[in-house]
Amino acid sequence: MTLKRKKAKINLKLQPEMNPKIIPVTRPQMPPLDEFIPYLRKIWDNQWLTNNGPYHQQLEAELASFLGVKHVSLFANGTIALVTALQALGIKGEVITTPYSFVATTHALSWNNLKPVFADIDPTTFNLDPDKAEAAITSRTSAILPVHCYGRPCDVERFEKIGKKYKIKIIYDAAHAFGVSHKGKSLVRFGDLSVLSFHATKVFNTFEGGAIVSPDAKTKAYIDRLKNFGYVDEVTVTNVGINGKMNEVQAAFGLLQLQHFVKAVHQRKQIDARYRKIISRIEGITCPPPVGEASYNYAYFPILVGNNYRLSREKLYQSLRQQGIFARRYFYPLISSFPMYRGLSSASPKNIPVAANLSERVLCLPIYPDLTEEEQNRVINTIQGGD
Repeated sequence: MTLKRKKAKINLKLQPEMNPKIIPVTRPQMPPLDEFIPYLRKIWDNQWLTNNGPYHQQLEAELASFLGVKHVSLFANGTIALVTALQALGIKGEVITTPYSFVATTHALSWNNLKPVFADIDPTTFNLDPDKAEAAITSRTSAILPVHCYGRPCDVERFEKIGKKYKIKIIYDAAHAFGVSHKGKSLVRFGDLSVLSFHATKVFNTFEGGAIVSPDAKTKAYIDRLKNFGYVDEVTVTNVGINGKMNEVQAAFGLLQLQHFVKAVHQRKQIDARYRKIISRIEGITCPPPVGEASYNYAYFPILVGNNYRLSREKLYQSLRQQGIFARRYFYPLISSFPMYRGLSSASPKNIPVAANLSERVLCLPIYPDLTEEEQNRVINTIQGGD
């Protein structure tokens, strides 16, 4: 019996983000292809594709140096890294977190059979409010999971004091915070663990990817076992682990990306400055000011749409889309409003009024290194109400 294979008709119709006239909210940072070829050739020569290969080891070392930390564990993506971080610290019971984030933050808790407890955010930083978080602590609380939203630093000093006072862990979702420093120190140095994302939408990406920053070698070794099924050696398994390893192609791409990171952030900074200079003068539009003594990666450009602006946030959002500008309502709706979480008492809008308000007003504008001045003008003109 023979099988006749029909040639599949592949529909190559461009998605909105691929249309050259479209301005997406972000675009992956891509180094020159000819610079990546030698890395791929070496992978082909080595025939070592995963399992702690040479590029994996090199990227861990170079990231530790670049970030000013001692111990980095690479992962296939940021969500698996966050799930593993919670496992590594043996977190049980309830974890206080923010409703104003990407849903993966809270999903990681649920995957560990932990109960999320939402607390409100600070109206200036957009981050978990330490006072609200402390007020939510009970005997069942084992950790606090803040997010450095948009790469804006949490009040790390205050959270450190809370953690010590109540003897609970502080784990940072630092998905937005690659390369950000606070008072001259890398932001990922704070907390019991910090978790990074290297997703394609991030300022530093490895296609997909992530990492956990550990405070000591013992913790890193334990995390490295967990991400490799719990193996200690060829015949010994000591923990219920997972396959969270980053492969060699991702690691090689990360090594190359790291060489272009400083330039990319400089380009983002220029775009951010131009947005602020012009948009901040538009009545009804607020550009959130920088937070504290920090150096930023300019990962996002959020604006807040006020009642005195000529349009509602939703109408501005639609107006931008009509012009081919794909701004995003980060973060709307709140995590707490999704069906798997809205039944929690802490998910009530009355408990998180600041987050609820900001979620209805925020809009993140396009920002990425190769956003041209002409494209930025299109965004600005649409907000101003011009052609």
